[in-house]
Amino acid sequence: MQTLDLTGYRCPIPVIRLEAALRALPDGAQLTVFADDPVAAIDIPLSCREGGHDCERRPDQDEICVFRVTRGRKG
Repeated sequence: MQTLDLTGYRCPIPVIRLEAALRALPDGAQLTVFADDPVAAIDIPLSCREGGHDCERRPDQDEICVFRVTRGRKG
């Protein structure tokens, strides 16, 4: 499983980088995403849902949000 470290980035950069990373993955591929922007806790799941991807919030690590994102079907 690939990882995407978005710590240190602020809105809207985490979502933009996540979308770019997902475009490069095949359907069904999983990505572990780390983000420390408080807004990312809302923006990342919303962006995934709108893009047809599955997003599962994992237990935070210190003050870092952790998500497991599964690439949906290419539209």
